[in-house]
Amino acid sequence: MQPLATIREDAFGASPWAIGATTTTVTMSLLDSRHEAEVLAFLEERPVHTFGMVGFIKTNGIVSPQNRGSFLACRDEVGHVLGVALIGHHILLEIRTHAAIEAFAKLAREFGGAHLVLAEQELVEAFWSYYADGGQSPRRFCRELLLEQRWPVEPREAVPGLRRATLDELELVVPVQAQCAFDESGIDPMQTDPEGFRQRCAQRIDLGKTWVLIEDGRLIFKAEVITETSLVSYLEGVWVDPQQRGKGHGSRCLSQLGTTLLRQSSSVCLLVNEKASSARAFYQKAGYRFISYYDTVFLNRRVH
Repeated sequence: MQPLATIREDAFGASPWAIGATTTTVTMSLLDSRHEAEVLAFLEERPVHTFGMVGFIKTNGIVSPQNRGSFLACRDEVGHVLGVALIGHHILLEIRTHAAIEAFAKLAREFGGAHLVLAEQELVEAFWSYYADGGQSPRRFCRELLLEQRWPVEPREAVPGLRRATLDELELVVPVQAQCAFDESGIDPMQTDPEGFRQRCAQRIDLGKTWVLIEDGRLIFKAEVITETSLVSYLEGVWVDPQQRGKGHGSRCLSQLGTTLLRQSSSVCLLVNEKASSARAFYQKAGYRFISYYDTVFLNRRVH
């Protein structure tokens, strides 16, 4: 496979991505199904931090239109993987060397169609130092906390009605998920891509990723299990009906869902906005603990 880019790296001193050798040349190339086992082995060295890319690969495979982008790898001279990225609608990164950050940033600048960049705080800062000059301008910046839950989990009152959603309930799920997306990004997907958004919601339901509590035809609780492996499960889109908040529905549902996931995963993790004090308290009460800071940069689409 022909490399997309080659870049030489000199020593970076105390950089968290320095790999020891004083000079390294890294080569970047597209990934396909032949590389799946190798890439998953690399990503699963830090499963709590690579939940996003692992979720896409486990659900869709490395090459799929559902990924809304392409997976790429950076390698050293002997072929060792030093970094993996998904570049497309999302820019997701797992990198072990500074040169890989520069190479991925330059390619992402050329692409110019991303919706967001998401990674650990220090990694986003390093990526942005190369991406900002000539890349898409930021539209919204969010500092987030990566939280994790492991055994033991404090038992709570059972919620018999908590279950996976069915496609018959799509019309209940879509407006709630759209509101979650709008609250996070400032863009209403029902305005920008209504059909595509509905299809993605339907796909998640069809794959058993959407959990709901519905009472008398009303959606009370919803959560999306985006990644579900033996090492980690990742939640997003956790929502409680505003009229039902403060009654314990959310805590009981989240606890029960966490217990269910921990029977097959070593940990359950999620991201919460640093400024969302009530949400942070909600997750802390449920037994989630802080792991690290993450940054999400929402980008302005480039006008060609």
